[in-house]
Amino acid sequence: MALRLPPPAASAANITSKNRGRFAGRIDIRAAANQKVEHDRSREVFTSRPRKSPSPLGTAEEMASRLGHDIAVANLERLFRQQTAGGDRPPADGGSSGRPVRVAYQGSRGSYCQEAAARAFPSSACEAFPCAHMEDAFAVLEDHSADRAVVPAENSLDGPIDRNLDLLLRHPGVRILGELVLPVNHCLLSLPGAPRSGLRRVISHPQALSHCRRSLEALDLEVDEVCSAAEAAQFVAENRVADTAVIGSKMAAREFGLWVLEPDFQDQHLGGNFNRFLQLGLPSHAQGLSLSSSTSGRRSEQKTTVAFTLENGASDLFRAMWIFESRGVKVLRVDHRPNRAKPLRVVERGGDGLGTATYLDYVFVLDLVGSASDPAVEAALGHMKEIAAFVRVLGSYVSTCHPR
Repeated sequence: MALRLPPPAASAANITSKNRGRFAGRIDIRAAANQKVEHDRSREVFTSRPRKSPSPLGTAEEMASRLGHDIAVANLERLFRQQTAGGDRPPADGGSSGRPVRVAYQGSRGSYCQEAAARAFPSSACEAFPCAHMEDAFAVLEDHSADRAVVPAENSLDGPIDRNLDLLLRHPGVRILGELVLPVNHCLLSLPGAPRSGLRRVISHPQALSHCRRSLEALDLEVDEVCSAAEAAQFVAENRVADTAVIGSKMAAREFGLWVLEPDFQDQHLGGNFNRFLQLGLPSHAQGLSLSSSTSGRRSEQKTTVAFTLENGASDLFRAMWIFESRGVKVLRVDHRPNRAKPLRVVERGGDGLGTATYLDYVFVLDLVGSASDPAVEAALGHMKEIAAFVRVLGSYVSTCHPR
């Protein structure tokens, strides 16, 4: 069941029920918020196919309905708290000394991003808080509600998270101050004491389900999709749903009191499966708050990320690459995003009346080995400014990889 969780306001959530990979039906649930919040857990159940074995939820469709309603209510309650008490953010104190480091992370409690934030800042003198919307993690840095933000950047199987790269380009005051690469550990979670033989279904985010496809086939259970594994784990824990397991993080198990039935539930790929996270902050806060180096077995190197545009687009990319390579600066990654400031590039076809051609224009992003203050990198960046219409260093930072 593909569940799109409703926003704080009353809205419709589209739900698709999937049984072992096949779409079984589609229903629409409308989660409405009344002025008086009802705490009665009884729900009206939509008409659905009969089941041979009853469960505490009855059907996958009823589970979707309860998830949609409960999360709508929770979002409204959180919105009310934010309006009356400033929300979940720790209050800003003007950067006074001796206070805990305030770390924002994208997603919900129990998410993999919270897990990464805990790895980056394991000290007890750290206040971590979630950001429901991706852009909020950037906003809390700019209004000084947070000292750092931890955001996901890339998965080694599924590729980059383009939205966060776009947000970096749109928020020029925010810099990359660190990078953390962690192995993926999808855990099969359930209620404490619930027998494994009593499981009827497994739910999680579509990406996690795709990472565990062969393991799920071996279980031979109903598989349902939800838009947030962390919120699904919270729902299962709070509503004592004994017949449903969640594929989620160890952090979700700790936050909501679930058992880890099986760690490393993901399929084993040659070379492994890794998530890359970025630690973001303002340049004025760059000193004294670095990624933790307390964990053994890590590998670290200095990196710089630079964004730029080229007059001739991708045709000039070889010139930009050569500027770095000719100085011994290794290019680790090449990416591109739409150029929102100038989306179209008009090119003359020739001098024989062929007219012009119009193409989409792009911002190119390179990851380099070395610090922006290294002589070779500094010289290359200076040369780039001679051929590029726009050049911006998005960050110069330490990249730390934990192979296991």
